[in-house]
Amino acid sequence: MHILQICPRVPFPPTDGGAIAMYDVAAGLARAGHRVTVLALNTPKHQQPATVLAHLGPHVRLLTVDVDTRLSPRKALQNLLSSTLPYNVERFVSPAVEAQLAELLQQEQFDVVQVEGTFVAWYVEVLKRLAPTVPVVLRAHNVEHTIWQMLADKTRNPLKKWYLRQLAGRLRRFEQLVLPRFDAVAAITEPDQQRLRRLGCSEPVVFVPAGVELSRFRPDPTIRPRPRTLCMLGSFDWLPNQEGLDWLLREVWPEARRQFPELQLHIGGKNMPERFRQLRLPGVTVHGFVESAAAFMEQYELMLVPLLSGGGMRIKIIEGMALGKCILSTTLGAEGIHVKPGFDIIVADSAPEWLAQLGRYYRNELPAAAIGQEAARTIARRYDNDRVIESFLDLYTILLPARAAST
Repeated sequence: MHILQICPRVPFPPTDGGAIAMYDVAAGLARAGHRVTVLALNTPKHQQPATVLAHLGPHVRLLTVDVDTRLSPRKALQNLLSSTLPYNVERFVSPAVEAQLAELLQQEQFDVVQVEGTFVAWYVEVLKRLAPTVPVVLRAHNVEHTIWQMLADKTRNPLKKWYLRQLAGRLRRFEQLVLPRFDAVAAITEPDQQRLRRLGCSEPVVFVPAGVELSRFRPDPTIRPRPRTLCMLGSFDWLPNQEGLDWLLREVWPEARRQFPELQLHIGGKNMPERFRQLRLPGVTVHGFVESAAAFMEQYELMLVPLLSGGGMRIKIIEGMALGKCILSTTLGAEGIHVKPGFDIIVADSAPEWLAQLGRYYRNELPAAAIGQEAARTIARRYDNDRVIESFLDLYTILLPARAAST
């Protein structure tokens, strides 16, 4: 098959959840013998040369279109006053991308188009107009309006709360209007699968999780994690990660440090706001961007995921599990991942519950090594990227006879 993959950014380097999910699908489809044309918006924050995916071989071709998606308070206000599109989506709408799509669809034959996420879902209208017989699949990385509604509900600033609610409402209306236009939807978690059905998406709405390229996450036997160490790793341009770290540092860490004085917390991730980069808290080390997520996670014993808002799947959790890490997460952080609390992950939600689990770890009452071993087995059994690729190919195969019958 020849698959056209439309991405809101160049999916390289694979250092955050969204990039990893998109990159691994392109790489996996190519390994399975299919051709993939990746059409990616080349945004200022993730600017990359058009040759950046050349290492994936001749079956993967990357086409980029420069689009300025930078946040602008002036444009956000104009959008609020004069546009029906949510600002999150409007930033990714580009006549240049539409022109590139038109040229591609006129010159080449594609079997399936896969659109990666809500921010580029608007292009389904272009695809349906220019290539009405080609099946178009949405890969729903998140149900976006639910994330912004959660953030609004937890925000104390009245003006910010009002704006976030406006944004969440606009996103919901956009998702209700546009997502049912797709021929199929691949939800990244089962809870999101149910949310997408409630939005009115037509079947098939299938569950296809994000996978792990296990070759990238084989434990290094020469690295021994430091005792009594915790780590958190994520992309801090994503507001739920900022919210979770703020909560951890405000509600959990002061008391944890008082009760368990030898605990050390290591924080890594890209695009950290200044307030995190300038942290000067006892026992806390801020590393910023790390070249290797695997090498970073392997140095520390317990991985933390203090997520309070969000949706989709936490790819950093499945990567940590693949490395055999014991992970302490909120229920929401672990949502959509097939885990069993106390068996292959630790789950706690309130600050007292987190302190209790940190105390168990500190006193060596938590079987962290055994939980990590079970975590690695869970990932190998359920989330190997080859299985994910098989699921996408199964979905494409369902759609192709429908296309043939209509031509």
